[in-house]
Amino acid sequence: MTTLASIACLPLGEGVTHVAVTLPADIAETTLREGMTVFWHGDRPIGHVLVHEGQRTGSNIDHVDADYLLAIKDELQRQVRPTVSASVVICTRDRPDELAACLASLPRQSCRPREIIVVDNASRDRRTRDVALAEGVIYIREDRPGLDVARNTGVLRATSDIVAFTDDDVLLHPHWLERLVAAFDQPQVAAVTGLVLPAELATEAQRHFETYWGFGKGYREQDFDSSCFSGAFPAWDVGAGASMAFRRDVFEKVGLFDERLDVGQAGCSGDSEYWYRLLASGHKCRYAPSAVAFHSHRRTMEALASQIYYYMRGHVAALLVQYERTALAENRVRAYLYLPAWYSYRLLRRAIGRKRIDDRFLNEEIAGCVSGIRFYHHEGKRK
Repeated sequence: MTTLASIACLPLGEGVTHVAVTLPADIAETTLREGMTVFWHGDRPIGHVLVHEGQRTGSNIDHVDADYLLAIKDELQRQVRPTVSASVVICTRDRPDELAACLASLPRQSCRPREIIVVDNASRDRRTRDVALAEGVIYIREDRPGLDVARNTGVLRATSDIVAFTDDDVLLHPHWLERLVAAFDQPQVAAVTGLVLPAELATEAQRHFETYWGFGKGYREQDFDSSCFSGAFPAWDVGAGASMAFRRDVFEKVGLFDERLDVGQAGCSGDSEYWYRLLASGHKCRYAPSAVAFHSHRRTMEALASQIYYYMRGHVAALLVQYERTALAENRVRAYLYLPAWYSYRLLRRAIGRKRIDDRFLNEEIAGCVSGIRFYHHEGKRK
């Protein structure tokens, strides 16, 4: 089956072209457009190519051959409809239009959630509440600022075996929840993340983000466990918080999200810190690219600059939180030695005239790192 009917119902924007393929040769015969071309086999994405100003800036199709397509077909045929219940938690603040679009994609899910919980993280007016109530979902007002505060509020309200999270600026593939939950096919799998593709690449800011900061982690399923974990493990490679799920009982074993992290506090990395904590505790995390979500990236350079600043601020704060929780020294080494050395090299490279497009937000990256250290020591360090 090579139809793209499964995503035709979603209001995806311009700049991303979706192409159905039956054979590997179909990819070579495709005329690539400006932006991103995503190749699908059935209703499963298998690779992409990024094109900017007529030049390829990124590609993820080298692995696509006849054996890989057979493996994808076998993967989809082996999937069993989940028998456990799932709650979907959406944390939001002052984005009622985006929330409405996200909620509209949930009734189309092949596996309907037991409950949908919208946590309103201190929105300034009633529009978020009105959207949630109009959709008939569970609405909770959380006045304490912070995405991880709101996530914890959702966890404590959820009643299902699996708690899935997505963001208000995300559109969900009709099989998103079914495949996310089906990936919990072993008792040791504590967390599952899915593939996050761009909903649109209409602006330069969106294209830059997808090229250098995108959420996608590839098209092959991958497990992360004690065999690959070390103190220096890059937990951000596990997935993205815009598409993740956990066994509800794992929160009783390793605790809730760290409320010092992520949007509204340090700025980012509440999700990756939690995956790191799970792995350090002996649990398994799984990346399941058959569970697909579409994220709307920031449209302006100003918004992207702010986002990158807070990404790095949250990243460094999370490293120090990880050291605090595990005493694994590699976290402090990365925060205090590796990152300063890396940014010193990039500053030197720029100073001698070797400019690179991926240094476009170098100042924001450096400022975010410094702010992350200050945040942890002055605001976030446990008493």
